[in-house]
Amino acid sequence: MSSADNGLTRRARLALRRSGRLVRTAVVTISSDIEKAVETCDSDVVICPFLTVRIPESVYTRWPTVVIHPGPVGDRGGSSLDWAVSENEPLWGVTALSAVDAFDSGPVWATRTFTLPRLRKSLVYNGRMANAAIECILEVADKAADPNFRPFDQETAHRPIAHARARRLMRQSDRAFDWASDPEQILRHIHAADGAPGVVSTLAQRSVRLYDAHPGRSGLDAAPGTLISRRHHAVEVACGGGASIWVGHLSIDLGDRWSCKAPSTAVLARAGIALGTIPATTGAAAAEDGQFTDITYRRFGPVGEIGEVAFDSYNGGMTESLCHRLAIAIRAAACEDTKVLVVRGRGHAVFSNGLHLGEIEISPEPAKQAWRTIRAINALCREILFCPQLSLVAMTSAGAGGAMLPLSADVVVATGHSVIDPHYRTMGLGGSELHSYTLPRRVGADTAHGLLEAAEPIDALAALDIGFVDHVGPDIGFDDWLIALAREYVQPERWLSTMTRTRGRLARDLADKPLDAYEFEELGEMARNLFSDSLGFEAKRRAFLYKTPYPRHPDPRGVRDGGDVAVRGEPMTEPIRNREAPVTEQQLA
Repeated sequence: MSSADNGLTRRARLALRRSGRLVRTAVVTISSDIEKAVETCDSDVVICPFLTVRIPESVYTRWPTVVIHPGPVGDRGGSSLDWAVSENEPLWGVTALSAVDAFDSGPVWATRTFTLPRLRKSLVYNGRMANAAIECILEVADKAADPNFRPFDQETAHRPIAHARARRLMRQSDRAFDWASDPEQILRHIHAADGAPGVVSTLAQRSVRLYDAHPGRSGLDAAPGTLISRRHHAVEVACGGGASIWVGHLSIDLGDRWSCKAPSTAVLARAGIALGTIPATTGAAAAEDGQFTDITYRRFGPVGEIGEVAFDSYNGGMTESLCHRLAIAIRAAACEDTKVLVVRGRGHAVFSNGLHLGEIEISPEPAKQAWRTIRAINALCREILFCPQLSLVAMTSAGAGGAMLPLSADVVVATGHSVIDPHYRTMGLGGSELHSYTLPRRVGADTAHGLLEAAEPIDALAALDIGFVDHVGPDIGFDDWLIALAREYVQPERWLSTMTRTRGRLARDLADKPLDAYEFEELGEMARNLFSDSLGFEAKRRAFLYKTPYPRHPDPRGVRDGGDVAVRGEPMTEPIRNREAPVTEQQLA
């Protein structure tokens, strides 16, 4: 049971199913939703990975009900991770607690601790915290089946972080800072509010919320709070001590409402702030020089035979500019004398989710912006598909176009904890990314149809089982594993056999039907989605961005709509396999 079907909820559902359990999911927004969801409940345990509403006593006294709290034993409060990031905690934790009347004070079912990385909150939440939470959830499921298990009281429990305590909700007054402060302090404040709610501040005499902050330069001579430069979608803001930070995403007070969160330059331009007065930083820029960069290239291997293009898409959203520049980077890398080209995200929890919905929403012409971005992503897919080197895309969790993007590569790999949403329709789009060619080529026509219509996530092992990916790497040590795998593909025999197989099939396939034909068909449907709003993309996009209830519509996943609460029953007990037989109605249920 969860207040949103977010990444952690989906991952928990898949992990429990992978362990052999039958799972029923309810998305609840108010307390009465919870009672509706459990009216016919016959479950052994109710687990709440992400819950923002109070659980009624009538529920937790009738069923074992366990809440996943993003803090160690003894920590309480709704801003646990915010405080931890803001105060530079070296260690943090996750605790599975029995639901009781007082928030976060119930007996302990399971707990984990981890080193807290110096990253923004959203990356911590979807990375190490999510990993620890899944371990706790699986342990809870095991203990729920043990009739002799009793959760232990927090007061008598060992507290691995001794100073963990109850703390109130973090307010904007707690998050506030002065631009004249040290940039490290400013970064911590913005990191602690990343994802939501952002830090309210002032830029260009306008009230804004800040997200996606990065270290900047030093040795500057500018008044703190001044916009001193821009690069790609980010703006550079002067801080204390002659230093700066880069802010990649903003929302802005429009008077009657706040804008959605979107790339900083797009938000400022939409608000009428003259970007032409802010100098643009151009040319090659390295992160160590304090310049903002979201694409890097390096060569490695004994004689530099492997190239790697790494990119950073904020929470998976890919802007039109990022897609264009990434395509250029891959084209440039293809001119190098390397044998294997690795394309990957820069170590974050989300590889890509396709279109940047915020950039589309903030645009004066959203449909046209979406159209330009989808064309840019398609151009990027073509660069990977026709790369003269052996192309290897390494993905973490991904969705929609971001899940289809890697399929243009010769070799696709994923981390073990990846959650992949290989579908589009829940956002009101038919999708493109050449998927009508690349997806059936990998998994077969029937399985491709089943994935798109079922609109359910799959885990990495299911993706491997159906051929969506070629290899699954370890969660710990993935970077070293990836380097070793790339070196294997450099070996002459494996390189030649892989290229002969993938490029031979590409030539045969496109001789029968040119790639343009696939793309034209996809873009024809996308044109109806964007310019005629045939599947409700506008309303679904806004519901996602502004965190409002999704509009009522027939859901291809077969979700049963029970008033204000959507309850999803157990779908298939096994992943759809790569086979010629049609996907049955039972598998799609």
